[in-house]
Amino acid sequence: MALAVVVGAGAGAGSVVFRWCITTFTRLLSGHADYAASAGASNGHVPWLGPYFLLLAPVIGGLLYGPLVHRFAKEARGHGVPEVMLAVAQRGGRISPKVAVVKTLASALTIGSGGSVGREGPIVQIGSALGSTLGRVAKVGEGRMRLLVACGAAGGIAATFNAPLAGVFFAMELILGTFSAEAFGATVLASVTASVIGRAAFGNAAFLRLPAFRVEHLAQYGLVALLGVVAAAVGVGFSRFLYLVEDACDWLWRGPEWLRPAVGGLVLGLVLLVLPEMYGVGYPVLQEATAGGYAVGFVLLLLGGKMLATSLTIGIGGSGGVFAPSLFIGAMLGSAYGIAVHRLLPGAAGPVGAYALVGMGAVFAGAARAPITAVVILFELTGEYSIILPLMLAIVLATASSRLLTRDTIYTLKLRRRGIDLEGPALGARIGAQQVSTVMEVLPSPLPAATGLTDAADLLSLSGHGALPVLDEAGDYVGVVTAQAVAEALAEQPEGAPRFVGQLAEPPASVTADQPLAQALHALLSTGGTGMPVLEPAHGRPVGWLSHQSALRALHTPAQRRRSLPRRPNA
Repeated sequence: MALAVVVGAGAGAGSVVFRWCITTFTRLLSGHADYAASAGASNGHVPWLGPYFLLLAPVIGGLLYGPLVHRFAKEARGHGVPEVMLAVAQRGGRISPKVAVVKTLASALTIGSGGSVGREGPIVQIGSALGSTLGRVAKVGEGRMRLLVACGAAGGIAATFNAPLAGVFFAMELILGTFSAEAFGATVLASVTASVIGRAAFGNAAFLRLPAFRVEHLAQYGLVALLGVVAAAVGVGFSRFLYLVEDACDWLWRGPEWLRPAVGGLVLGLVLLVLPEMYGVGYPVLQEATAGGYAVGFVLLLLGGKMLATSLTIGIGGSGGVFAPSLFIGAMLGSAYGIAVHRLLPGAAGPVGAYALVGMGAVFAGAARAPITAVVILFELTGEYSIILPLMLAIVLATASSRLLTRDTIYTLKLRRRGIDLEGPALGARIGAQQVSTVMEVLPSPLPAATGLTDAADLLSLSGHGALPVLDEAGDYVGVVTAQAVAEALAEQPEGAPRFVGQLAEPPASVTADQPLAQALHALLSTGGTGMPVLEPAHGRPVGWLSHQSALRALHTPAQRRRSLPRRPNA
């Protein structure tokens, strides 16, 4: 817990430095603290260029951060969160300490020179690198190392967005991928510590100010639900378009990687010249859209422009997050949707700003599939509680619709394109790639569902497994009964306790014979007893038994056994 506080303080301080760097580079390269608030204006440092300085700013930024990333930390390229997820899932939470420094400078230069990306991905990677470095200094185990990395991510989000709860849930939902009392306590400490530092530096003002919103007509719930489904498609489309543009940049570029951001910056500069509102993160433009300050046609132009500008920034080798762009895209979608329904149903639609807020959360949920984080962060960023019910409805529908459309999120898709499955084995690992069918044992004799508890207790004691599969009268698989469940039921009799094992059988997480062992291990660790049935993929019938011992035996591969044999002396 003490280490979590230290990590939170480091992430909070890192957030202050990072935002100062963004402001400094933006002033140097655009002449404004936030150029999106004065889109189309000239640069005070070179007023004779007029708006055409936008062609040069991304090139200058690329010439600075391109060699920096290529020479010192190539993992600092891109949006950062997938690298942290990979480090936690397969590398024991180990992140190089130099990532924090390189990511700070590279991302600040990218945003300051016009890159249309967010600052949450960089600060997550910066805070996580700080947590990993402290873990190595303190010589903690891998479990605590992963937790400290999550604490760094939580602190970074909390300090950057003034959203301590969102930082906690972002770390647990996306970085750790699990919830536990220890993880919650540690990330809360880190998040609160970072938030105190962030509020001391940036104040405590809400991120957006929206008009009061009340659901006065039931039709509004239907409109919001439809927006959630549409937002899921837009979120998934943004993910695919992002990597499509990145593939195109990879295919077109044939020069040295350190020069790629500068040359690609010319193309980005053309986009900024046509649509200067895309310069940097774009929060002033987002605020104006939620206030209903733009016509529907221009809002849709901003939506498409943000997709293109963000994808180009990442594709040419820029460093920055995709969280803020997804909020921007969602706000434009929600604003356009709100304007349209307000014209169709002026008496029942409600204010446009409410739909913009719902669109923000729903598009992020559709892209990242982190519904709890989406709900909490939108509430904390706006301070608007009256819209929480429609917001939750849209986000849940967006998450469910996104899952139907694709198996990957905007974060995991980047890793899968590199051949990395977070639920599978690490590349080069000795265990996990083989199928369960190659390591499973013979299926122990199943128990009929009508077996009495006393007889079941005897059979379980003789089996040596601590658990046995249960079949009904038709021979269909019902579930697994454990020795513990039978013993507890016998202790409760005769006061209405179950009499047959079929009443105690519970199906564990499904493991099939064609599944990679690495995926099956997650289910195996959560089961009672010493193993679980392996099911036939087609019909779900048990065909084998996976135990902890059989999984461990998979480590001793035939090649290793050959190496362990004594060598025959030379003749």
